[in-house]
Amino acid sequence: MALVGGLDVTHVGTPSFSPYREGIQRSVRKLDARNGVWAVSPRTGNPKRWSVSDIILFCIVSSMQNCFIPPPTTVGCTPMEADAFPTTDESVEEIAPAELKRRIDDGEDVTILDTRATGEFEEWHIDGDTVDVVNVPYFEFIDDVDEDLLSEVPRGDPLVVLCAKGGASEYVAGVLQQDGRDVAHLESGMNGWASVYEAVEVERYDGPGTVIQYQRPSSGCLGYMVVDGGEAAVVDPLQAFTDRYLDDAAEMGAELTYAFDTHIHADHISGVRALDEEGVTGVIPEASVERGVTYADDVETAADGDVFEVGDAEVETVFTPGHTSGMTSYLVGDSLLTTGDGLFIESVARPDLEEGDAGAPDAARQLYESLQERVLRLDDDVLVGGAHFSDAAVPAEDGTYTASIGELVATMDALSVDEDEFVDLVLADMPPRPANYEDIIATNLGQRDTDEEEAFTLELGPNNCAASQESMAND
Repeated sequence: MALVGGLDVTHVGTPSFSPYREGIQRSVRKLDARNGVWAVSPRTGNPKRWSVSDIILFCIVSSMQNCFIPPPTTVGCTPMEADAFPTTDESVEEIAPAELKRRIDDGEDVTILDTRATGEFEEWHIDGDTVDVVNVPYFEFIDDVDEDLLSEVPRGDPLVVLCAKGGASEYVAGVLQQDGRDVAHLESGMNGWASVYEAVEVERYDGPGTVIQYQRPSSGCLGYMVVDGGEAAVVDPLQAFTDRYLDDAAEMGAELTYAFDTHIHADHISGVRALDEEGVTGVIPEASVERGVTYADDVETAADGDVFEVGDAEVETVFTPGHTSGMTSYLVGDSLLTTGDGLFIESVARPDLEEGDAGAPDAARQLYESLQERVLRLDDDVLVGGAHFSDAAVPAEDGTYTASIGELVATMDALSVDEDEFVDLVLADMPPRPANYEDIIATNLGQRDTDEEEAFTLELGPNNCAASQESMAND
């Protein structure tokens, strides 16, 4: 038995059958951290390669009785009592997620110590041109904080320490403050970061009324609200921000009348049903129903060519399958095409989230046809606004992730090549599928019950709905 920060690690195994290095007491935390172990997720039941540090951290924060790893390896954990977790008497400055976002947007130098498990950090973390971020898991600070460990920690003005929810980072920040460091910890951690949701007006929109773009920097999710004549509609709303849409519409003197989904999303929980329950008319693509939507009779469906009125602004349904079989765009005021995950300002859609690798080539051909026959035949000055943006996307002068069709054709080669080359290009370098995408799809189909807390957790992390993590647009 080895004690690690109050945690009993009764057995740690790796595929190489060499679970222990010389000197268990401290090295067990670092044991085979590069090689990792194969663990079964207790939520999905799917195998995943975890570092031993990930396993130990997971046992600590989850207070799990047992963590199971498929034979021949097993990790057994006994939970650490809540009052056994170390605390600090230091009063540590707290920084709000919105303030951190402002500093990054303003180009200020920001130094971050991310104390989550390495696997979580590598999957997604705060980044930016002026952001210097280092990952040192927080359990390294539980005991024996020596000079070697402190030398791994950068200095900042202040150093922003964060974790998943804000508790561990406050402790680590206290330890560093005792060492004389200038520190602050991020309020609510990465959960707080995921709650940042900004509204930016689309200034180049020249149809009736006003259009704002919602931006969620943690995941790259985008949504849209059009307001005119005392009425409002939102496209691709997120369940987590249901109240925000209602409040924003009211502040602009409008009643939220419609909530549209462009498709069955795979990276976040849709807010259409939640808004429908609040008296807003929920609308989903008619072509999505055959995927097994269980609530189709409770909302309206939109077929190709259907038009919905929001004040004097018309929202026209444009069927654009490819990313999914039901993918549908909405042309707002003849000026902005909300393309969902069909077309982004830096890339095109990935075609494998509905039928997997086997169906991806056919879906890519369907996407090519949608782009060429439905999207690119619109006027060059029509703006495109996708449902996501990536780190590779460059915002327009107004701060929105929009671009005109003419601009995209001029800068994105994928929109000018022939069909075969397009398919090869799209399939060549697709990123990992979005985290938890199967559970999210099932939830958005209405086939899985997910409470608000789990829904928020499921959609943490990057979206990965584009065909490439690199920009397909030329500089």
